[in-house]
Amino acid sequence: MSRSEANRQARNAPFKAYWIHHLRTLIASLGMLSRHPLSSFMTTAVIAIALALPTTMYAALNNLSQVSIGWDNSAQISLFLRPEITEKQARALMAKLKLYDDIDSVKLIPKDLALREFQKTSGFGEALEQLGKNPLPHVIEVKPVIDQSRPDKINHLIKQLGQLKQVDLAQLDLQWVKRLYAMLEIAHKGIWMISILLGLAVLLVVGNTIRLDIQNRQEEIKVIKLIGATNAFIRRPFLYTGFWYGLSGGLLAWILSAFSVGLLADSVDRLALLYTSDFQLSGLSFAEAMTLIGFSCFLGLAGSWLAVSRQLNDIEPS
Repeated sequence: MSRSEANRQARNAPFKAYWIHHLRTLIASLGMLSRHPLSSFMTTAVIAIALALPTTMYAALNNLSQVSIGWDNSAQISLFLRPEITEKQARALMAKLKLYDDIDSVKLIPKDLALREFQKTSGFGEALEQLGKNPLPHVIEVKPVIDQSRPDKINHLIKQLGQLKQVDLAQLDLQWVKRLYAMLEIAHKGIWMISILLGLAVLLVVGNTIRLDIQNRQEEIKVIKLIGATNAFIRRPFLYTGFWYGLSGGLLAWILSAFSVGLLADSVDRLALLYTSDFQLSGLSFAEAMTLIGFSCFLGLAGSWLAVSRQLNDIEPS
């Protein structure tokens, strides 16, 4: 072996020993948890349930958001024509509207057809027959071209159509979609608030578990400090214990969330068939699942760090 290679190995030896020690500590901390399987599982289960609740709510809301995508593209403008406008004049207007660049399609609903439909659905058929004449106007349904970069164009089109002499009222049938989006936004914010609160609960659970573990090993920690161990050396296995709690809790939360979505999938599929839809309920994507597990690991490390940092300062050999 050459002198340069020997010097290089000598320089890398501390770095290599450092990572070997971390790996041994990581495995040893997992072994410590396996010695108390019931208590370790209970802590993991509490973490998993706390994380699975907002995760399942997020998955459900994400599915609802996916269903609503494109509903804003189904915006429809209803043009209620003046009572004196005949069907022939309505069809002539409809032909002119087809030439508009901002209009995708038009459909005429004659007032006689509208009256028959209203009689069937309203329950006031006999009362309407007593009027002697049809009180409903002709209606033209206009489907505008949606330009996502120019949402103001549809408002301009409504104003333009409302100024036509044949039109009595131009109305955009999109208020229900706006209300739905507003409710979805509120639900998203609510899920974030619940996630923050339950994340704090996970911090407390992990921190309290690590604190009890430290108290049970006070004498051992004092002896280790007497022989020169630093706080960083003593802190390390407890941090890895918090990491294992977070990792196992995140994995179990993912499983619980997937199981919950699976229980609902059959019912949702049957409902979708009734509406001739191919919609299928989906759980978390792989990236979202990794985010959940990573967040859970972070909470486990953070909770153990807070507990260890506070407790170690109070434990000193006498």
